[in-house]
Amino acid sequence: MKQNLSRLTFVYVILLVLLGLIGYLGTGRQSGTALIPTFFGIVVHLAGLITLRSSKPMVPKVTLLILGLIGFVSTIGGVPGTLKLIAGSEITRPAAAISKSIMATISFVYCILLVVCTRRKEGVSASNEPG
Repeated sequence: MKQNLSRLTFVYVILLVLLGLIGYLGTGRQSGTALIPTFFGIVVHLAGLITLRSSKPMVPKVTLLILGLIGFVSTIGGVPGTLKLIAGSEITRPAAAISKSIMATISFVYCILLVVCTRRKEGVSASNEPG
């Protein structure tokens, strides 16, 4: 279980780091706030490293789920702006809206996969118990 959780979190972290770096470099290094996904990814990575060493199996799951939810909730506000862009409207800071929407999507998928991974493992271990 911890290995699957590690891999999933590693992919999430890499995607966040890349999103931040691409956003920062793609906007001509105009704003350091474009690196927020990168910094958030580093925090998730560090939390994952620390909590995955825990002897209590729920600690890493809950910690990483909370961080994924924070990533989702804090960036979901970019989705309406991105939808306006897709519809052809102009908005202020379109790169920020797109970046937030991507981070919200990545974080949402990460949270879903965490829950599925956890449920699948719990179902397997519950079915293997005697009696």
